[in-house]
Amino acid sequence: MLKAIAVRAYKAGIACALGAAFVLAPAVGEARNVPSPGGPDTIALAELPPQGRATFGLIREGGPFPYDKDGTVFGNRERLLPAHKRGYYREYTVRTPGARNRGAQRIVCGGPPRTPDACYYTSDHYASFRKIVE
Repeated sequence: MLKAIAVRAYKAGIACALGAAFVLAPAVGEARNVPSPGGPDTIALAELPPQGRATFGLIREGGPFPYDKDGTVFGNRERLLPAHKRGYYREYTVRTPGARNRGAQRIVCGGPPRTPDACYYTSDHYASFRKIVE
């Protein structure tokens, strides 16, 4: 927790004011799972959990989707994805085993529904995204 706070302080440019003396870079091999300056980090389709690969397949097939909210417009209010007009992004639920609700995992795709320009995976309910590469 303290390391995460220190990282946020560093990124906000106030680490010196806090007198933080922490190693702020992620450990070697540690997944950052946060947007990098050049855009979101990536994840290979094969690295997605099985439920994520199944959802991605349904997106390519055009459904049917198991949740009513699947395929609805994603507003990108967090501005973590590249900027586009409203309606460009759509969200899809990645089933979370054992969850009684939709869980926190989603795939958000931009562009045409069956042939999106790009898709992004989030395991933390839109706090971070990783671009899916096939």
